[in-house]
Amino acid sequence: MSETTLSPEFKLISKWIRDESRVLDLGCGDGQLLSYLKTTRNTTGYGMEIDPKKNIQAIAAGINVIQSNLNSHDIYDYFDEDSFDYVIMTQALQVVRRPDILLDQMLTIGKESIITFPNFGHWRNRAQLLLDGRMPQNDALPDTWYDTANIHLCTFKDFEDLCAEKHIQVVDRAVVNRYHESSILMKLIPNLLGEVAIYRVKRK
Repeated sequence: MSETTLSPEFKLISKWIRDESRVLDLGCGDGQLLSYLKTTRNTTGYGMEIDPKKNIQAIAAGINVIQSNLNSHDIYDYFDEDSFDYVIMTQALQVVRRPDILLDQMLTIGKESIITFPNFGHWRNRAQLLLDGRMPQNDALPDTWYDTANIHLCTFKDFEDLCAEKHIQVVDRAVVNRYHESSILMKLIPNLLGEVAIYRVKRK
């Protein structure tokens, strides 16, 4: 896996990963991120993925992967406290049944967590609700309301409120658009202008 074929989101995440770290990727897909980190950062670890076809692809890429549904099994079923340096979950916070509980588990088995999710507070989503009276549907939220996997849509402020409630420290944050590009205005007004959030968090 070369950097040229890596997704923009994974490129941003990889910059936060230290060499020779232990990494768990929840919803790892075909193992693209773990494969890249293994090659460039000499990391070790596991992926967890519900899709059996993607599991086969990840195994073929040399990734240790566990087929599991995060809504049906606790991470504690597989790993002990402080098993990893980083626990990563990309574009999945909004699809799990209890993101608050899963976040607790991630920060129990891992020293830090890296989480990405679409920002429901983006101005396009607000405008579509206000002017069209319908649930937003766009590049960041492509599915219709009746067949979407998203069951807990949130804004940057919602997530940071949850972190404050659970005494979780935001170590770093990237605010980007659908192309994973940032701007000064996005950094100044993230909850209104940012489409995708990338958070790095740990226990205080």
